[in-house]
Formats: sequence, structure tokens, C-alpha cells
Amino acid sequence: MRLLHTMLRVENLEKSVEFYTKVLNMRILRRKDYESGKFTLVFLGYDDESKSHAIELTHNWDNRKYEHGSYFGHFAIGVSGIYKVCEEIEAKGGTVSRKPGPLSGSKSVIAFVKDPDGYSIELIEQDNL
Repeated sequence: MRLLHTMLRVENLEKSVEFYTKVLNMRILRRKDYESGKFTLVFLGYDDESKSHAIELTHNWDNRKYEHGSYFGHFAIGVSGIYKVCEEIEAKGGTVSRKPGPLSGSKSVIAFVKDPDGYSIELIEQDNL
């Protein structure tokens, strides 16, 4: 077994795609409009879906508003050079909601950013990237 993707409902698909591609440097893996269901799916990631986890953005065409569930916390991305990465995210207009620094009681260095819909993304310093 392996984890395939994480689905997020988004209100403004183009704004979200721009964030994930330009701010977090993911690439669009596939995109499909579902006319009969009136929704679009866009899968993004850092590598082919056969090798790596993807993010699925779901946009319902009726532009309904969503409430963040109280059970979803965040997803995490491993990065190299977390301080520079956070500077680049802010320079591109992204929001760093927790500046990079050590996790309390740990040697891990983390930061948090928010996507256009307010979802939290944890960045974790990884030496092996």
C-alpha cells in the first residue's frame, strides 16, 4: 500500500493552482473538467503520481463556500534550506504563518505556510533533499 493523494476543496481554482505551482514549485500532473458533475480536478506534485504523493484540488463550479473541518490539521513538505525557502515564499506573495525555527523540545526545524484557502502546510527541514 502507499498514500496516493490528499484532496482539498478550493474556492478559486486558478488562484490555488498559481499558489501551488509558483509559490510551492509543484507542477500540474493532470487536470480534468467534469461537465456532468460541474467540477474540476487538478492534481499537483513534485514527481509522477506513480512515484510520489499528490495534492488533488477540487473546485465545484457553483462557487459554494467551505468551512474548514476541525479534524484536518495540515500536510507536510520536506524542504532543504527552510529559511531561504520561507523568504522566497513571502517574496512570491505567500503567507508564512509560523516563521522557521526549531520545534519545541526537538532538533527539527519547521515552518507553516497558508494556501489561498487557508489550509496549513508544514515545511520540515530535510538534510537529504
